[in-house]
Amino acid sequence: MIKKKAFITGIGGQDGSYLAEYLVGIGYDVYGIIRRNSTPEHQQSRLDGGNKDIKVFYGDLLDQSSLERLLSEIMPDEIYNLAAQSHVRVSFDIPQFTVQTNAVGVLNILDAYRRICPNAKFYQASSSEMFGSSVDDDGFQRETTLMKPVSPYGCSKVFAYNIVRNYRNSYNLHASNGILFNHESPRRGSNFVTNKVVKTAVRIKLGLDDSLELGNLDSFRDWGHSKDYVRAMHLILQQDTPDDWVVATGETRSVREMCEYVFSKLGLDYKDYVIQNPKFLRPEELPYLKGDSTKIRSLLGWKPEYTFNTTMDEMVNHWMNVFGGTQWKD
Repeated sequence: MIKKKAFITGIGGQDGSYLAEYLVGIGYDVYGIIRRNSTPEHQQSRLDGGNKDIKVFYGDLLDQSSLERLLSEIMPDEIYNLAAQSHVRVSFDIPQFTVQTNAVGVLNILDAYRRICPNAKFYQASSSEMFGSSVDDDGFQRETTLMKPVSPYGCSKVFAYNIVRNYRNSYNLHASNGILFNHESPRRGSNFVTNKVVKTAVRIKLGLDDSLELGNLDSFRDWGHSKDYVRAMHLILQQDTPDDWVVATGETRSVREMCEYVFSKLGLDYKDYVIQNPKFLRPEELPYLKGDSTKIRSLLGWKPEYTFNTTMDEMVNHWMNVFGGTQWKD
């Protein structure tokens, strides 16, 4: 039987690595690109380097030639565009790079896809940050919610979302958007708030740190697990008709509530250790995200296997192991 071929941009990231493993597990040959940087030791640390079904190359969304060359050589059945400058707070510091990568970069790979392998199916990693300050009357954000982004990251993702829809309609491409709400795992970068909280809380428990500096403790987010969300990505591309889908748990918690849960599981009171530092505040804050994933649940049968608690517990155990502690047991 001929294996399906998948091409993943950003394969070295949290989602890219979990997606690669998931696809290999169901019989795919997986190809992906990572950006070259000067510390290559960590670029593929999330991937199983010994897996012969995952082949990784250097490439960049801003380098059209690398995209065209690889798509021509691989001729993938499915393309998952997960590469991005993905840190919302950092997007205020490097707005031009964020927009070039997240907007122009998406246009680059879309155009390469259109011309080289238009029969493939294309997935774009869209984001709940596109909704920004817009919330429906019932407190949810869904596929029909107005998009009012409040960061360069969110603005760049709105362009990408719309150019995917434009290319889908203009060129009859199977190009879909997955509007994913926040999703975490032990592989999440530790400069993102969830892993920053868990990692530092564990270090405090083990006597390696004595405080945790955060920004807005009263930001509310809808947090799921990356493994659940990469299953949704694959499911979206198995449909006959391309579409746009919100992927979310439908539950929201504040950063403060997350701190309370994680620290309490370690036998600590977060109030004794957490300090608010203005440098971690965004110029324009996004106070609330809560996704309505009724569409993908009812039409495609997707549902998350992880809860907020089991996601946080897994992350706590991970960092306990990393720093030489024992696994936390309830």
